[in-house]
Formats: sequence, structure tokens, C-alpha cells
Amino acid sequence: RHYTRVWIPDTEDVWKAAEIVKDYKEGDPVLRLKLEDETPLEYPVGPKSNPLPFLRNPDILVGENDLTALSYLHEPAVLHNLRVRFLESNAIYTYCGIVLVAINPYEQLQIYGEEVINAYSGQNMGDMDPHIFAVAEEAYKQMARDEKNQSIIVSGESGAGKTVSAKYAMRFFATVGGSASDTNVEDKVLASSPIMEAIGNAKTTRNDNSSRFGKYIQIGFNRHYHIIGANMRTYLLEKSRVVFQAEDERNYHIFYQLCASASLPEFKDLALTSAEDFTYTSLGENIFIEGVNDAEDFKKTREAFTLLGIKESSQNSIFKVIASILHLGNVEICSDRDGESCHIARKDVHLQHFCNLLGVELQQMEHWLCHRKLATTSETYVKTMSTKQATNARDALAKHIYARMFDWIVEHINLSLQTSTKQHSFIGVLDIYGFETFEVNSFEQFCINYANEKLQQQFNSHVFKLEQEEYMKEQIPWTLIDFADNQPCIDLIEARLGILDLLDEECKVPKGTDQNWAQKLYNKHSSSAHFQKPRMSNISFIIIHFADKVEYQCDGFLEKNRDTVYEEQINILKASQFQLVADLFSDKDDVTPAKSARVNVRALKTVPKAPNKEHRKTVGHQFRTSLHLLMDTLNATTPHYVRCIKPNDFKEAFSFDSRRAVQQLRACGVLETIRISAAGYPSRWTYPDFFNRYRVLMKKSDMTTADKKLVCKNLLETLIKEPDMFQFGKTKIFFRAGQVAYLEKLRTDRFRSACIKIQKTVRGWLQRIRYRKIRKMAVTLQRYGRGYMARRYADFLRQTRAAIICQKQCRMVRERREFLRVRRAVVTIQAYAKGMFTRRIYQEFLLHHKAMIIQKNVRGWMQRKQFRRARNAAITIQCAFRRMHAKRQLKQLKIEARSAEHLKKLNTGMENKIVQLQRKMDDQSKELRTQNEQLQTVNTSLGSEVNKLQKQLELLRSEQEDGGQVRSLEEELEHLRKELEEAHALRNKMEEEHINEKMDLTQVGEGDRPTDTAHVLSGYFQFNSLPFIDGCVCVSEEVSSVSLQSELDKERERYQNLLKEFSRLEQRYDNLKEEMSLNKFQPGHTRNPSNQSSLESDSNYPSVSTSEIGDTEDSIQLVDEMGIDKAAMDISLFMKLQKRVRELEQERKKLQLTVEKMEELAKRKVTEQGFIRGQETADLAYNNLKRQELESENKKLKNDLNELRKTVAERASQNSSSNELQDSYNLLLSQLKSANEELDARKEEVLILRTQIVSAAQLQEKNENILSLNTTPVDKEEALKAYHGLCDNHQDWCYLNEDGELGLAYQGLKQVARLLEAQLQTQSRQHKDELEALHTQIELLKGDIEDKQEKLSYMMSLSPEAQVEYSVQQEITRLTNDNLDLKELVEKLEKNERKLKKQLKIYMKKVQELEAAQAAAQSSRSKPELIRQVTVQRKEKDFEGMLEYNKENEALLVKTLINDIRPNNVSGTVPCLPAYILFMCIRHADYINDDQKVESLLTSTINAIKKVLKKNNDDFEMTSFWLANTSRLLHCLKQYSGEEAFMTQNTSKQNEHCLKNFDLAEYRQVLSDLSIQIYQQLIKVAEGIIQPMIVSAMLESESIPSLAGVKPMGYRNRSSSMDMDADGPTSYTLQALIKQLGQFHNIMRDHGLDPEIIGQAVRQLFHCINAVTLNNLLLRKDVCSWSTGMQLRYNTSQLEEWLRGNNLYQSKAAATLEPIIQAAQLLQVKKKTSQDAEAICALCTALTMQQIVKILNLYTPLNEFEERVTVSFIRNIQNRLQERNDPPQLLLDTKHTFPVLFPYSPSALSLEMLHIPASLNIDFLVRV
Repeated sequence: RHYTRVWIPDTEDVWKAAEIVKDYKEGDPVLRLKLEDETPLEYPVGPKSNPLPFLRNPDILVGENDLTALSYLHEPAVLHNLRVRFLESNAIYTYCGIVLVAINPYEQLQIYGEEVINAYSGQNMGDMDPHIFAVAEEAYKQMARDEKNQSIIVSGESGAGKTVSAKYAMRFFATVGGSASDTNVEDKVLASSPIMEAIGNAKTTRNDNSSRFGKYIQIGFNRHYHIIGANMRTYLLEKSRVVFQAEDERNYHIFYQLCASASLPEFKDLALTSAEDFTYTSLGENIFIEGVNDAEDFKKTREAFTLLGIKESSQNSIFKVIASILHLGNVEICSDRDGESCHIARKDVHLQHFCNLLGVELQQMEHWLCHRKLATTSETYVKTMSTKQATNARDALAKHIYARMFDWIVEHINLSLQTSTKQHSFIGVLDIYGFETFEVNSFEQFCINYANEKLQQQFNSHVFKLEQEEYMKEQIPWTLIDFADNQPCIDLIEARLGILDLLDEECKVPKGTDQNWAQKLYNKHSSSAHFQKPRMSNISFIIIHFADKVEYQCDGFLEKNRDTVYEEQINILKASQFQLVADLFSDKDDVTPAKSARVNVRALKTVPKAPNKEHRKTVGHQFRTSLHLLMDTLNATTPHYVRCIKPNDFKEAFSFDSRRAVQQLRACGVLETIRISAAGYPSRWTYPDFFNRYRVLMKKSDMTTADKKLVCKNLLETLIKEPDMFQFGKTKIFFRAGQVAYLEKLRTDRFRSACIKIQKTVRGWLQRIRYRKIRKMAVTLQRYGRGYMARRYADFLRQTRAAIICQKQCRMVRERREFLRVRRAVVTIQAYAKGMFTRRIYQEFLLHHKAMIIQKNVRGWMQRKQFRRARNAAITIQCAFRRMHAKRQLKQLKIEARSAEHLKKLNTGMENKIVQLQRKMDDQSKELRTQNEQLQTVNTSLGSEVNKLQKQLELLRSEQEDGGQVRSLEEELEHLRKELEEAHALRNKMEEEHINEKMDLTQVGEGDRPTDTAHVLSGYFQFNSLPFIDGCVCVSEEVSSVSLQSELDKERERYQNLLKEFSRLEQRYDNLKEEMSLNKFQPGHTRNPSNQSSLESDSNYPSVSTSEIGDTEDSIQLVDEMGIDKAAMDISLFMKLQKRVRELEQERKKLQLTVEKMEELAKRKVTEQGFIRGQETADLAYNNLKRQELESENKKLKNDLNELRKTVAERASQNSSSNELQDSYNLLLSQLKSANEELDARKEEVLILRTQIVSAAQLQEKNENILSLNTTPVDKEEALKAYHGLCDNHQDWCYLNEDGELGLAYQGLKQVARLLEAQLQTQSRQHKDELEALHTQIELLKGDIEDKQEKLSYMMSLSPEAQVEYSVQQEITRLTNDNLDLKELVEKLEKNERKLKKQLKIYMKKVQELEAAQAAAQSSRSKPELIRQVTVQRKEKDFEGMLEYNKENEALLVKTLINDIRPNNVSGTVPCLPAYILFMCIRHADYINDDQKVESLLTSTINAIKKVLKKNNDDFEMTSFWLANTSRLLHCLKQYSGEEAFMTQNTSKQNEHCLKNFDLAEYRQVLSDLSIQIYQQLIKVAEGIIQPMIVSAMLESESIPSLAGVKPMGYRNRSSSMDMDADGPTSYTLQALIKQLGQFHNIMRDHGLDPEIIGQAVRQLFHCINAVTLNNLLLRKDVCSWSTGMQLRYNTSQLEEWLRGNNLYQSKAAATLEPIIQAAQLLQVKKKTSQDAEAICALCTALTMQQIVKILNLYTPLNEFEERVTVSFIRNIQNRLQERNDPPQLLLDTKHTFPVLFPYSPSALSLEMLHIPASLNIDFLVRV
């Protein structure tokens, strides 16, 4: 019909496209066509000569991945599809049923990297674009599923890319099925390729790296499908290339590689030069290959030899053999004069090198190269050879040497690749020559084509078998399909009396020739349909092969079939002094028969030495045997076919020659596959796909039923009337050729009619919209016009009204100004007048006021004068009366005093007093003796301590090299000596004072009260004021902690990759040695210096707080309660006594300041009355006494503290028993108790005595002041009389008070009154001080208020913005000042705290070390009551966040907390509870200073975690759980390490819980490495879970229903690699993927994993999603469409919403989706104009140029309304993106991991508040 497109034959392009311009009617002789260039053509049509042309497929089917998906299956359709894919899409692979067609691009493509292997691994064959990796994955998967051996048969012409395809297939197996051990078998398998290419490949006119042999490599697998070994079989090496190469060809690569490396030192002995200097390498006249470096390739060859285990000596021997072949070719054979003989020059250098390299005799080799031996039944004789015969013999020897060396290398490669493990299955890769036909075809081409006939027969039978199995499985009725069987051609070659049999028979004839053999062929096979005799030749024959006719030249067939060499030459080589050369030519199977090259001589008969040895098998016989063995192997395996096509003969990149391609397609059987498929039902659709594609052809009534199968049947019966055009199978619908095209036409027509209707409706809607828009615009214009006129009129009215208002306001202002001026003048006049009158009134009032003040003062003076006069008179009268009364009383007392009874009473009191004084003197003598004994004890202890310090000094000198420490000890010793001398001097002084005191007591009078108590006390306190001497010197210095610098991301990635490699090697090591236990990991750790021991008391006994001990008496009481031993070890008591001393010192300073203040006040009030002065003096005396008392108490406490320190030091430095310790401490307690009792008994007595002394002095001064008073002249005489009377009576009073008792009593009562009065005065002074302080505060507040008022006034004068700024600045200034003050205070407190802590650490460290050394002895000797006291105290102690356990319970602890725990066991508790518990145990081990316990616990923990993770290596929940706990344990070790960098966020309580003794920085590093390994395992597990879901969820599931379309699929869609017994592969939706991600996130969050780590994990998973999705998009043509882009963009937006919903958008996870988002946008944007190209370049910044071009090449329209991307547009994109310099990598690396960073995250949880549930069963842990 008209417009139908067809294919017509063409001489240049084979097939040319045309279009019918006129309908064809049956019987018309011509068909009117139009070519694509609009050229008209009349194509003749006839029933016999020219049938109707082939129909073209719709454009939508062009470029399909599988040729069987084409509706019309024929040669032009196949050729056009391959051409379009190769040139436009640069796709070199295409499926054709079960065959992979590979076209050589002659260019390196970036589609073979490891990321591509990972993308194809695990995928079904039809899911991805055609690739050699897809075929390899299919073979690997079928081997694993069916447990059947597989074969990949790679065939094609020379230069078609067979070797490269086979190499890539083996690389895939090596990567996917890598060995499970460290044998690196996969590397060895790959290493065999460069060796075989070097010795078996050569440059030809068609290929620069042509394989000149066939090989079949069997890769063996174990039951786990890991590579365990390999084996290689070779076929038909082209030996003739060693001695001959055609023009522009080369010999084998190894020769040129060796010559290129001849300058190396190790190859000097080879005597090689350039390859141009040797005959065997220069025959082709071109020794170089463009782009190939022979020297670099030789390095790779040597590396491969080494990797395969071939020793260096063997390699050198191989290179010597190769070099000897080159030298043999340069041996010049000279002809003699007779022409029948020849010779070699005696000094032929090359022959000498040949013999030296092979280790053979020069003379023998020279002789037998020119002679041969003939043997008869009776004798053996030597015959000379002509020059030609000798040259042929030499070349035969060279070929034989090379062939033997080739076999030896292959044999040793197999030995290196073989394994002792039992092989479970194998995959064979056959790289064999394809069908060859040249102008001159010889024996090699005959064997090659014979092998291809056998392979084609196997291929045809397999294709037919698969086709019939498909029909039977789908239960389709079928008839036998006829296919071309080439068995007759094979019989012609290999049957009895076939070509090979006749050739072998002719070789056995003594004088057999090629001509005789040709005549036998003509006579025997002339009647065969596959054999022909050329018309113009009698020495050639023609065989009609499956691919083509080939004419073979008979010359050389017999010689090449015999493949003989002279035995004499071989015997010389057998006798070589080199073992390898001798091994090459050792007899293995047969004796080598003699050679008859091109001369009619008899073959050598059996030599006499071995008369029963059989003749050697011919080459043809060997090849036929090996070929049969190969076919048996292939028939026993499942074959997979790769047909390599050579696109042109000029090796041009992406150039397609249709004639050459068709020739190869016919020869390799691809078209036969198409013919077999087309004979049946080539197009196949599954019911769901057919329904989705063609449901547009259905009516609404047809879709009422839910059975899609029934709906499809009804539709097809309606659309296709011929029932034979389709068949319904179980799961598929089968169509005849052309039916899918017909359905596509119906679908297109339906879409076209729908589009027309849509266009009609849309255009009408657009016109209506346009009309409404115009009408709306007109109405809008009218409305705006009217509005404009109305606004103009309104403006006129407003302006008129504004003018009137302006006039009114102007007049008003003028009048108001005049009025204000007049009013100001009036007010000014009134103000001046009123001021004048007011000043007058004020002056008059001031005069009256002054007069009143004068009158008031005068009247007051007069009244005071009158009062003084009356008071003086009253005093005079009183004095006179009192004087009279006193005289009377004095007289009475004198009378009584002269009586005897009174004297007796006085004597009695004196005797009592003398007795009391005698007793007191005795008591003081006893006390002095006691003090002398104490002094001796102290001297003894000091002497022992000096001796010990001397011993320690000597020990430290011997053990330590530090001279500074020795000097410090010497200084300390000298200081102690000085202290001892001072103690002796003090003792002498005290003895002198005691003697003086005793003498004073004997001379004491009646009224003198002894003050020796104060002297004794002061002497006692001075004696006890010896400084504390510490027995140990801390020699360790603080180790400053240096913070580590943060690493760069690249360094982290490298380090973490090393960790990953380490974990992989460790895993492999564990797998190999399961029976061995893990080596205990024991990294070292660093002890902290002793002066960094702890921040609190490290004693096991309870500390006594300062609030509980207020003074020394409480301390002594606490010592009694705690016990002697515990008190001796409680260093906190020292701290509390020191604190009390500091408080007393502060109080003393405060009192001193008060005294000074009072003295100043006294100086200012000197002019005041004497009575007030006397009171102040008494107060001052009282304050001085109080200060002295506080000083004495301060001295007492210092002495107590020093005595206690001294006792502890003596106890720590002595290795004495507990009884000695008890005695020394009892002495200390007795001293303290006696001192306090003495102090309590005499405190008040001393106060009273000293107060009386001061008061007496004050009274005397007061009396003197009274005598000097002369205040008034009135009654002066009476006052003098009263004074003299008092003085007279004073003598009597003193007489009455001779013993002082009366005076003392009177003065005591008076002093009590004084004390009470002093207290009242003190209170009044305090009140005054408070008032002064309040006044000062008020002044400060006033100043502050004034400043604020000034600032406020200044601020009010500013603008609002300036006010805000000024207020902010003031507030900042205030806060800054406050902050500085607080910082200064904090620094001061911290400095003091550090000083005290450091001192405490020193004391406690010494006590702990000495206590640990004597723990065993003390525990056995300690008293029971003291042990009970310890237990009681520990129960009362607060929980300090530590857990104690016994060493034997460590294994149980690790087993309970790590091995047996499950995440659900601790789900309801604090997250990371095991980590907290383990750290609390570590804290206790550090607390008790047990380094072995710390090391053992941490090592066991790390090993147990590794073991658990290894056991649960695929459990995400368990991996997440231990990642959280490991990181938390790491954070705890940092948080409580004591380093300031990690303590900034700690609370004060947490700082108290820091580690005391050990620096665990190395273990922190180990835990950090372990955390990284766990994180990598977590990512690996998560990626393994989501990876099967990604492609289905992101690319295949219909997130937007009815958007995706379905295209016709070929034979490979959902191929046999899938499990047909199941319903099909599992399909995942996007919601399932998001749900899985949500599960991951919830698990990590519930386990307490840090949010930063969760974000990094999510980012890594999103990178995996992006990489897998994009890689599949780049490798799948069926998903590169507009609808897929829409689906993909929707899916990525859903993932972004999930990130936002879980607060993970800031984790950079969304940025990893940028490439796939841009790919989706690229699929959706327009792709036509240059503006579109510019927009694409600006849009796709995250995609490389290769990725953009690949997507554009793969873009596929789903219907005919979409357009393909033109080649010019793609070239435009490439030109624009050239400047990017993107990496050549096409696919993303799915295994790329971002470097993980574990940020420091301290815990706010306090350890003492942690609750441990009883369900954990860790009752053996004790809370400390």
C-alpha cells in the first residue's frame, strides 16, 4: 500500500530503505518506490526472479536491545538495527535470541570497570542492556542454580575482538567469584592472559593483537562458587608464523618485547639488538604497532610470570630459548660449489650465540644443520643437504623449539592454576578462531573452518532445542522447524576415507605428494554435494561450508600435517647442559619422525634403538581428537554464545561496513537464528505487558472482568481475524512475524484519533479563553478611563479646599504671633516687680531669725552655769560625809586587826596557800619530765626518719639517673638536720625556763598569782610547732596532654579503607583458623604521674567533711570513732585541720584589723573625757587578750596538725608492726587530749589574770587623772580635802589587803561588770559599723543613681536608633565587667583548688603505695572491731558511680553484657546501658589502681564485641546496637579522661568521676578503629538489605499510576536466568524502600546512636540508592524515557520529604541524590535546539559528559509521538562539554564510602544516678 516502507537490495549498502508511492496490485510487473533522498525508483517484481521486498519495522522498534523484539525478522532489519545501535547509540552489544552480537569499536570504552561488573552482578539478563558481563552473569547464575557446568563460546573473524571478550568474561568471573582464601587464584587466572597474548598473539593485516591459536579455559568453582583453580587447553598454534610473516605483519609479540628490553642488564647475555636485525622479526617490514609499547608490555609479561609462580631462573631460561630462535634464524647457510651440499661459516656469531644460549655443542649443531642421517635395514649413513633443504630444516627446528616452549609454558600455567580442592563445577571460556577465507587458504584455514563447522552444528542444534523447549513449556502446538544441518559437510571432512583420512594415508606413503593427495580427493569425493573441483587448477579443491565456499591450495598440506624435524638436531638439544632445554625435548609420547620438507625423500623408518616405537600421530589426527574432546565438553555444558563482528577492515573507530557485517552475520549463524525464530512465533508478550501496552485498543466493557488473560484473548480475537497469527501460552502470547507491527499501527491510529480530538477541544478552549481575555481587557480599559476622569475631578476639589485651609492657617499664625509678643512683655514686667518685693520680705525675716538664735544661746549658757554650780556643791557635801564615815570605819578595822584571832586566821590562809603552791610545783615538775620524754621520743623518731631518708636517698641514687631528685633529697635531709638541732636548742631552753620558774615559785609573795601556766603552755606549743616532714619525694612530673589535630577527609578515607582491609584480612584469617582462639589484644597503656592521681580521697574509708569538724576536739572525737588505722590513712583529716587553721588565721587577721581601727579611733578621741578613754582602753585590752587567745588556739591546731602529719609519716616510712603503730598513735591522741584539757582548764584563768593586771594599771592611771582634775574654781578646797583624805585611807586599805584576796575579789567582780560593759560597747560599735556601712552603701547607690540619671538624660537626647545601640553597648559593658570579675574569681578558686588537689594527690599516693605493699600483713593483724567499722562506714557512703567485681567474674561479666545480651533486653532502659556499666567497672579498676584489671577488661570487651559482630555479621539491629555502645564507651573514656578539652561540658560531679591513675588514650584509639569497622559493617548490612529493592522501587514500580508505558520486548526479557517456578522476581515499591529506611533510622535512634553518625549512615545509604539507580539507568535502554524521568523525579522528592520528616535534611544526604535528580530532569527536558543543549549543559552539573551522552543515546520514545534524540544534538552536547575535563568513568562507584567522623558527644547522664535493672543478672557487681 501507499506509504509502506520497504527494504530493497543494494550493491554498496547491501540493503537500502525505500517507500511505496503507489499501491501495488497483484500481477503488476514493477513496484513504484521513492528512496530516502527523494529519488524515484521502479523496482521490478516477479514471482520467481524478484519477490516482493522486505517490510520495514516501525521507528519505535528500531534500536532495540534484542533483535528478536523486531516485528519483522529478516536480514535487512537485523543489519539496520545493528547499524543504528552501533553508529548512533555507540552500543557495541546486541542480543539476538540467545546470542550476544559484539561489534569491535576499535576504541577503548569505559564500560568494563569494576563498578560495571557490580552493576551487572546479580541482575537478570534481560533487565540490563546487552553486555559481555550479562552473558557471564547468566552463566554464573545458571551454574549456581542448576548445578550444571557452563560454557561461553566466543567466535568471530580475526580482529573481531574475540580475545578481549574472553578476557573480560574471565575478569567478571574473577571479580564475582573471587577465591575465599589467600591463594589469589582469580589474579592468576587473569595473569595468564598477558602471557598467552605475548607468546600466542601477533599482528596481522586484520588485527594488531590476533590470537594465532585457540584456547579453552576451564575456571573451576567449589560448592560456594568461589574460584579454586583453572585449566587451559590450546588448539593449533600457527607455528609457521615463527619463520614467516606476510607484509605489514609481525611475529609473536614476545620476540619484539624481548628485543625492546635487550638493554636491561640481566639480558646482556642474550646478545640481542633491535628486532630489525633479525630475520624472523623483520620479514613483515614493520616491527612497530601504533599505540603499543613493547617494553612496557614485557614488564607486564614478567610480572605475570612471577605471579604464576614461575621462578626467575625459569623465566631467564625461557627468554634464552626465545633469543636462541632469533639467532637461529640469522644463521647463514652457504652453498657449496656442487650445489648438493652446504656449510656454515666457522665464525658465525649467531650460531655461537644459539649454542651458548641453549647449552649445546657448537660443532655438532653446525654439522647436523647441513647434514642428515639415513637409515636402512642394513646400515645407516650421513648425507649432505642442499642450501634449500638445510634452510627448511633450520626453520623446522625453530618452529619445533617454539612449539615445545609454548607447550611448556601452558603446562606450567596449568600447574600454577590447578588446585587440590575438589572441583564442584566449572565455566569454560572458548576463544577460538572464526570462519576464515583468504586468497590463498592452506592447512591452517582448513582446520579452522573444520572446527567452525563442528561449532556451528552444535549451535544450530542448541538453538533449535531451546526454541522447541519454549513451545513445549508454554504448551503451544508446534510443527518441526526445518533448519540447515551441516552434518554432510562434517562427514566429508572427518568420516572414514574423508579428507583427513586421505591426508593421513598420504602422509604414510614413502613418496606421497600433495598432488597425489589431490587426485585421491577428486576421485573419492567428486560426487559429494559439498565438494567441488576448480576448473582451472589440479592442486586445489573447494568445500562448500556452512558460511561460504572456500578454495584450498594443496601445497604444503602433507608437510604441515607431518610436522616433523630431524632427530639428530633434537638429540643435540636433549643433551643440553640446561635442564629446562633438555626437558623441552624429552620423549613423552612418540618419537619424532624425520622431516621431508618439499623434497621427495622417504620418511625415516624406526631407528634401530627403538624398533617397536610407533610413528607419531599427524597434526590433523591430533586436531580431530582434541576437537572431538572439546565438542564432548561443550555438549555436556550449557552453552552461551558470543559472536564477534568486525565492522570494517581498516580498524577505524565506529565505522560500519554493511557488506563485511552481513558476510560475518551469515558465517556466524546469527541470521540462521533469526530464520529459525521467524519460522515460528518470534514475538512474545507476557499477559500483563500486553495488557498495559494495548489496553488503549479496548473498550470499557471489555475491561469489566478482572482476568487480564481473558481480556487479552478477547481483544486479540477481535483485532486479528486469522487465528494462526497468534497463540496463547501459559504465561505468554506468541505472535507471527509482522503481527506486533500491525498492533502498533492500530495503537498509533487510536492515539492519533485521540490526539485529534484533544487538539480540537484544546483549540476551542484556547479561542474561548482568548475571547474572554479580550473582552476582559476592554472592560478593564473602560473602567480605568472612567476612574481616571473621576480622579482628576477629585484632585481639583482637593486642591481648592487645600488653598482655603492654607489661607486660614496663615492669617491665624500672624495674629497669634502678635498676641504672644504682647503677653511675654507683660509677664516679664510682673516677674521683676514680684521679685523685688519678695527679697525685701526675706531680708526682714532673716534679721528676726538671727536675733532669736543669739537669745537662745545666751539663755542656755546661763542655765548650764547655774547647774554646774549646784552640782559642785552637792559633790563637796558628799565627799565630806563619806570621809567622815570612812574614818569611823577605819578606826574600827584597826582595832580588830590588832586582835589575836585575826592574826591566826591570816596565818591559816597562808599555810593553805603554801601547800597549794608546793603541789603545783610538783605537778609542773612531772609535766616537765613528761615533756622531756616526749622530746626524746621525737628526737628518736627524727633520727630514725633521717636514717630512712638517707637510705631512700641512696636507693633513689642507684635507681634513678635524675640528678635534680637527688639534690632535692639532700636538701630535705639537711632541712631535717636543722630541725633536729632546733629541737635540741628548744629543749635546753625549756629546761632553763623550768629552773627559772621553779626559783620564782619559791620566792613568790602573798599578792602575786603565778603565771607559769601561760609560760608552760607557750613552751609546750612551741615544742609542738615542729614542721611536718614528708617522708617521700614525688619525682614524677605532670604529662601535659596534647590534643590531636583533626584529619582531612581524604586522610580519614585512606585510614578507614586500611581499617576495612584490615577487618577483611582478619575475617579471612578467622575463617581459615576457626579452631584457634583470637589472639588477645594487649595494647600498652600509660600510667599517669602520681601527682595526677585523683581529685578526691582515694581511700576506701569515709571522708570527714569540714562541716562536721569545727575544731580540734571534734577531730579527736572523730578519730576515736573511726579507729586508729583508718584515721591514720584518712588524709582528708589533714585537709580539714588545715582548713580550720586557715579559718582561725583569717579571724586573727580580722581582729587585728579591728584593733588597729580601734587604736585609730582612740587617737582621734584623745581630747575626750578620761572615763570614756578608760572604757576604750579596757576594750582594747580585752580585744588584745582575745587576739592572743585565738593565736594560741591557732598555734595549738597547727601543732596538732604537724604532730599528726609526723606520726603518719613515721608510720608510712617504718615497716613496723600494728602494735607499734597503735602506741605511736596513742601518744598522739594523749598529747592532743592533754593539750585540750589543759587549755580548757586554764583558758578563763589566764584571761582573768591578764585582765586584772591591765585593769590595775588602768585604775592607777585613772586615780592619777582624778588628782589632776581641776574643772571648776568653786569648792576647790573641799575637793582637795576629799582627795587627801582618800590618799590617807589608801595606806590602811592596802594594809588590810596584804594577801591580795580582798582586792582580787573586788577586782574580779568589777571585771565581770567591765566584761559586760565591754560586750555592750562591742555591740554598739558593731551597730555603728553597720550604720557606717549602710551610709557608705547609700552613698554608692546615690552615685550609681546619679550616673544612671546622667546616662538616661544622655540617652533621651539621642535618636531612637541610637538609644537602642547605646543601651545595648551599656549592657554589654556591664555584662563584660561582671564576666571578668567572675572569671577572675573562678580562676582564683580554681588555682587554689588545683594547689590543694595536687598536695592531696601527693599525700594520698604515698599512703596508697605503702598501704598496698603491706596489705597482706595488715589484713592478718588488723583487729576485728576495726574491720567491722570499715564495713559500717562503706554502707553509709554515697554511691560514687563505680561498680566493683572480682577478677574471676570478668568472663561472666563479658558474657552477660556482650555475648548474651540482646537489644530488646535493654530496650526499656537508658540507651547504651552496657557501655555505661562497662565504663563504671573500668572506673573502679582505675580507682583501686589495678592496671592489669583495666587492661584485661578492655581487651576482653573489644574481643567479645568483635566476636559478637562476626557471629551477627548480617544483623542490622545487633550491629547498630554495638556501634552505639562502642561509640558511647569511647565518649565516656574521653569525657572522664581528665583532659581539659573533654571536660568543658561536664558538671562538677562528672569532673569528680574522672579517671585517676591511667591514661587510656591508646585504648581510645583502638575503640575508635573498632567503631569505624562496626560502622562499615553496618553500612554493608544496610546496603545488602536495600540494594535488591532500589532498582524495583526507583525505576520499575509505578509510583504515579498509569504513567509508565511498555514496549515490545525480545527473547531475552526475563530470560531463563530467572526462577520460572516462582511467580517471578520480588517487586518492591517506593513505600517499601522508605519503610525500610525508616526502620533503619528508628533502630539507630532507639539504640542511642549519635545523631551525627545517623546522618552519616543515611548519607551513605542515599549514595548507594543514587549510585545503583543511576548505574541501572545508564545500562538500561528500556527505562530511559520521559515517563521514567517523571516517576524518578517523584520518587526522589518522596525521599527528600522523608529526610525532612526525620530532621536529616542537613546531613548532606539530599545532596547525594543530585545526579539522579538531574538525570530525571534530563529525560524530561526538550532535546532539539541549541538553546536546549545550552540549558542541558547548565542543568546537569552533577553528571559527567559521558553520562549525559549515554542517557541521550539511550533515550527511547514509548510511542510514535515522541522523537528520538538526533545525533547532531548529541554532538552539540559533546562539543559544549569538552571544557569540563570530566573523568572518563561512566558509572558511579557503588562501593565508595564517605569517611566517617565520630564527633565527641559527652553524656549529660550522671553515673551515680544510673539504674541497673535486675533482669541483666549482674548481681555480682557491687555498687561503690
